[in-house]
Amino acid sequence: MRLEDIIRNSGAEILHGTPDTEIGAITSDSRQAGAGSLFIAVKGVDRDGHDYIDKALEAGAAAVVSADRKALALCADNYYGHPSRDLTLVGITGTNGKTTTVTLLYHLFRKLGWQCGLLSTIANYVGDRRMETTNTTSDPITINRLLAHMRDAGCTYCFMEVSSIGMEQERVAGLRFKAGIFSNLTHDHLDYHKTFAEYLRCKKLFFDSLPSDAFAIINADDKNGPVMVQNTASQVIWYSCKRIADRTCRIMEESFEGMLLKLDGTETWTKLIGEHNAYNILAIYATALALGADKEETLVALSTLDSAPGRLENHRGPRGISVIIDYAHTPDAMENVLKTLRDIAPENQLVCLFGCGGDRDKTKRPEMAAVAEKMSDRIIVTSDNSRTEKTEDILADIRAGLSRQGLAKALFIADRREAIRTAVMTAEDGATILLAGKGHETYQIIGTEHRHFDEREVIDELFHELTN
Repeated sequence: MRLEDIIRNSGAEILHGTPDTEIGAITSDSRQAGAGSLFIAVKGVDRDGHDYIDKALEAGAAAVVSADRKALALCADNYYGHPSRDLTLVGITGTNGKTTTVTLLYHLFRKLGWQCGLLSTIANYVGDRRMETTNTTSDPITINRLLAHMRDAGCTYCFMEVSSIGMEQERVAGLRFKAGIFSNLTHDHLDYHKTFAEYLRCKKLFFDSLPSDAFAIINADDKNGPVMVQNTASQVIWYSCKRIADRTCRIMEESFEGMLLKLDGTETWTKLIGEHNAYNILAIYATALALGADKEETLVALSTLDSAPGRLENHRGPRGISVIIDYAHTPDAMENVLKTLRDIAPENQLVCLFGCGGDRDKTKRPEMAAVAEKMSDRIIVTSDNSRTEKTEDILADIRAGLSRQGLAKALFIADRREAIRTAVMTAEDGATILLAGKGHETYQIIGTEHRHFDEREVIDELFHELTN
């Protein structure tokens, strides 16, 4: 493809090469530059790509352009032939529920007979081919490359998570969405956005950008829902578990095995548990119907779906102990999970084991401690992904959120493996133990090193020890 076709209408400026230079690959990472490639120099959050132009040229780059973040995304969209236009692209934004919702939408539409793609925190899928991921919303070149793979593989739908950081950094600029879902907005990412108002503004950008032929599927029970669609041109569909709306849901029964829901008046069983998952299921149902799926087929397929990995993942062990792995890493998410577990087994001991990520929003650490104190019988505070912070400093921030009564029922054990062992080995018969924060992750980040750590393996070892 010619350079001028790649940068058309993007605002990128040619620094090396000519408009008719033939380009065989594009990158914004000088380490990936090679013969015949285009290096797009962008000033990022931590580094300025313009400082690496010489390295890109030494590696054989045929051309270099200077671009801002939006221009990078538009160049990627041009290079890959506007792949989102050939797919029914559905995005979800919000604090909690994004991964569960897009993952279940992906599986639902596959059960309904469609070829689908998925872009999520856990993994990316092109059809049934899995690809690992590192960010909630990938960089624009990766996004457009994956969308092009989906298009070429015959996919009709793609479901993707859209983060506030991804919106602020213009990673989805140029993409054409058919639907956008808003789940909820609570405390998170203030290390990046600094204020809640800025966090909200970045979420709202997604709905501001939806075209008039798209659907905005909005949680009517979140006070920020109306704000999201103040300036949208899209068709708004409201969903609610508490009031009259376009799509409604009520929880009829609930156990560790699942919930009986009433969706728009029709009873439907789901394997998922918890009020927050009732909202997720309702959002999925509302989206499917907005996209033209048959109601009865959708309800039948919904009843067969399993939750996303690491989301209220239940491991039953000896002595009636249940260990629940969940990704909850915000105060609101952890409160939702603990409330669900308390409601299902109100008489059982409830143990909450959690930590907080290093180099991330510090203000939520005491808030999570307060939630654990309010909702659980016993607290074990431990490490999460400490990154370059000292684990003891993170634990001290968490400790500050506990009252004298909270401290009396809390243990602080920095080593997460040892903390899980203590939780399981000292639990009462029939106890419910929540391991919060890691979810689907199979590693811990200590310093800059990713160390293998899979909580499922730890649980299996402990259960084996308990039975022998």
